Amino acid sequence: MQEDKIGKPGTIGNLTVRNRIVMAPMISNLCNPDGNTNESHMAYLEERAKGGVGLIITEYSYIDRRNSRGSRNQMGLYNDEFVPKLRRLTERVHNHGACIFVQLVHAGGKALTENNATWPYAPTSVNYLGTSPAEMTSADIDDAIKCFVRAARVAKRSNFDGIELHGAHGYLIQEFLSPALNLRKDRYGGSFEGRLRFAQDVIDAIRSEVDINLGIRLSLYEDDAGGYGPEYGLSVAESLKSIDYVHFSAGRFAPPGSSISFYGGKTHIADRLPGKPSVKTIVVGSVTNAAEARKVLEKADFVAVGRGMLADPYFAEKAIAGDTAIRPCIRCNQACRDLTFGEVRCTVNPSTGLELLEPGPFRCAGEVNVIGAGVRGLEAAIYLAKAGLSVTVYEKREDIGGQLLDIYDERKKREFDSLIGYYRQVLKRLNVKLELRHEYSGEGIYCLPERTYPSIPSETSIHVDSNIFQHHDEMLRLADRTKIVVSERSLNSLDRSRAAAFRRLAESKGVVFTDKPGGDFDFSFSERRQYDIRAAMVSGREAARRYIEDRYFLHS
Repeated sequence: MQEDKIGKPGTIGNLTVRNRIVMAPMISNLCNPDGNTNESHMAYLEERAKGGVGLIITEYSYIDRRNSRGSRNQMGLYNDEFVPKLRRLTERVHNHGACIFVQLVHAGGKALTENNATWPYAPTSVNYLGTSPAEMTSADIDDAIKCFVRAARVAKRSNFDGIELHGAHGYLIQEFLSPALNLRKDRYGGSFEGRLRFAQDVIDAIRSEVDINLGIRLSLYEDDAGGYGPEYGLSVAESLKSIDYVHFSAGRFAPPGSSISFYGGKTHIADRLPGKPSVKTIVVGSVTNAAEARKVLEKADFVAVGRGMLADPYFAEKAIAGDTAIRPCIRCNQACRDLTFGEVRCTVNPSTGLELLEPGPFRCAGEVNVIGAGVRGLEAAIYLAKAGLSVTVYEKREDIGGQLLDIYDERKKREFDSLIGYYRQVLKRLNVKLELRHEYSGEGIYCLPERTYPSIPSETSIHVDSNIFQHHDEMLRLADRTKIVVSERSLNSLDRSRAAAFRRLAESKGVVFTDKPGGDFDFSFSERRQYDIRAAMVSGREAARRYIEDRYFLHS
C-alpha cells in the first residue's frame, strides 16, 4: 500500500517543508509597474500561507531592466531597493508556517517588446509567436548569467528560502534546452551537452556566489509539433548538476501546456512522467482535489497546485485534513488566464487577487429567505449564513445549480458539476434550508440571474457569430441536427488551450469555422464582459452584503 505522504514534512536542500503541497508559480500582475511587491500582492500570497500550503513559489520574476520582462506588473528582482518590501512579503508568509521560494526568469524571445528597454534576444533568431528576436552574442550570454546571480543575491537578502529558475514554457533557459529553438553551433548548442550548458552555467554561477536552496522548473515535454518528448525532459532533469530539485511542468508555445482546460485529463504531466526520477521532484498539472494530489505524489516528492489554489486558498489545509469541501477549480481557463492586461482572478472565487478588499466578518441574528438556487442565490445564501443568519433558499427546479444544470457539453458538465457538489456540502454544513420545487413569491432576497442570453435559433442551417459561453455549448448541441458555420472571433473569449480543444470537438461534430468579415451572420451576439459564473457570484455576495448593511447597520 502506497504511503500517504501528503501531510508529512519533506525536505528541499537544507529546508524542511511542513507538507508536500506547493503553491505553483502563476502570473499575478499584482506587483507595482516597477516590479516591486505591494500590499495587494502580499495579501494574495499570505492568504495561501494561512491556508496551510507547505511551500509557495512566487510568480516568475524578471532579472534585469534590459529585456527580461515577460508581462506587465510582473514581479522583479533586479534591485536591492526592493529588499525591504520583499522582506515584508517573506516575513508574512513565514508567520503562517509556510516556506517561500522566488522564481527567477529571463523571458528571452518571449519578452514584451513594448515593456523592455531593448529588443528581445534568444539563443537563435527564430519565430517567437510573431516576433523575431535577435540572436544572443557571447557577451549577451555572460550578461544574462550575471543578472541571474544578482537576482539571486536579492533573493537571499530578502529572506526567501530558495530560488527556482524558470526553465520551462519557452523562456530563455528552455530556449537553450529546446532542440527546436536552439540552433547554435557554438559551445551553447549543437549537442545535448551544449544545449544544457547555459542552464548549468547559471546554476554554477549562483552556487559559487550565493548560499541558497536552488531548483529549476522544466517542461517535461513540448506540446508543439516536433517538440521534444518526456524522455528528453527527464534526461535534462537528471543531467543537470548541483540542483536541489526539479519542478516538472509542460509546454513551449502551443497549448495546452500545464493549464489544460476541462477538455483534457487531470494530472496529465504526472501521467507522462516515465517513472520516479532520480532527482527530487515537484510535479504540477491539473490537480484540483486531494485524490489527484496523492496520485501525483506516487511519482513525485511534492505536488504543485496552481489553479486549485486560486479557487480555494485553503486547498492544502482541507486536502490534508480529508475535507472534501474544497471550492473546486473547474478548469474553465477564464478569469485566471486573462493576464495580458489583467490581474489574477478566479471564476469560482471572486476574492482571488482582491484579498485586501474583503469586508470584515458580519455577525447578525435573524431569518432571511433567498429566492433562486443558481450560482447567484447560492453565493448569497452562504454569505448570509456565515454572518449568522438562518437562511432558507427557495428554488422552483428540482435541484440547485440553476443554469449549470442545463450544460450540454459532457466534458464541461462533468467539471462544473463539481461546483454544484461543493455547494451541497457547504449549504448542509451551514444548516441552510432548501425548499426545492417551490415557486416562492414572498419577502426575501431575489437572486435570479441578472442577465440572460437568447438561445441560438434551431434551424436547418445557421451562421453564428457569438463569444458567449452559453452559445458555445448550444453550438455543440445543435450541431447534431443543424449545419452551423461559426465566426473565428467567436472563440475570442476562450484562452488558447480551451479554444483549440473546443475547435477540435466542434469540428468533429461538423461545425465549420470561418474568418469571413462583415455582418452577414444569422445570429450575432458579443460582449466583452459577459455575465458568467464569476459575475453571478459577485452579484450574489453583493446582494447579501447590501441586505445585511441595510437591515442591521445603516438603520441601527
